[in-house]
Amino acid sequence: MWEALQYEFMRNALAAGILVSVVCGVIGTLVVVNRIVFISGGIAHAAYGGIGLAFYAGIPPTLGAALFSMAVAMIMGAVSFRNRHRADTIIGVLWAVGMAVGIILIDLTPGYRVDLMSYLFGSILAVPLGDLWFMLPMDLLICLTVFAFYKEFIAMSFDEEFAFVVGIPVKILYFTLLGMIALAVVMIIRVVGLILVIALLTIPPYIAEKYTHTLGKMMVLSSFLGIAFTVVGLWLSYQYDLTSGATIILVAGTAFFLSAFSDRIKKGTSGAKD
Repeated sequence: MWEALQYEFMRNALAAGILVSVVCGVIGTLVVVNRIVFISGGIAHAAYGGIGLAFYAGIPPTLGAALFSMAVAMIMGAVSFRNRHRADTIIGVLWAVGMAVGIILIDLTPGYRVDLMSYLFGSILAVPLGDLWFMLPMDLLICLTVFAFYKEFIAMSFDEEFAFVVGIPVKILYFTLLGMIALAVVMIIRVVGLILVIALLTIPPYIAEKYTHTLGKMMVLSSFLGIAFTVVGLWLSYQYDLTSGATIILVAGTAFFLSAFSDRIKKGTSGAKD
């Protein structure tokens, strides 16, 4: 790995992976404990509509994805907050329509054909220095927001009715969380792509939840796990000439199954003792 770091693109890739891992640890924890993985997936895939709109309008793809993701997140939030029984259907429709709009707009963009694979499966090795300067303030904004309203997020995540009773603005917090998910998704797309966003958002928190007892510790451990998966995935992709985003997710997936397998062994052992 040290040999690979002599190249600027590998240093940029490692920095991008660390920044994304931190935001995934923080936001992914809130996604898991609030059980809004499906909404997060809808936001992530609908973001492709923003990418298509950006190429068609001639604006930066990151800006287009951020604005479109934010708009879709607010729509999904309104739907899920008012009518949770039907929210999954509408989210599924927005998920599909967002991707379809992106593909059609790219088809209609004259004289240019974007590489779909780089957005669907990520292109961490092609992250320029400019994107890192975009990711850093996004990381700080998300982390500072969660830190500032940490107690309120705990109340909303674990006892929503209590949060309402004591006067916590649950609706505003919920929409704030969805907005932060939209910003996080734009960052993650550069690393692992639209298709694999959910894995990086959910696998580290899922594993961390088993070894922690507070939301803060879960966020910290999730971030470190994400960094570990990213570093190992980058090293394997460099050593064996593999697609980096997919390799990172396979490393995370392997850790997920090992964690689940160890749980079964522990349960089997404790059952045998009883």
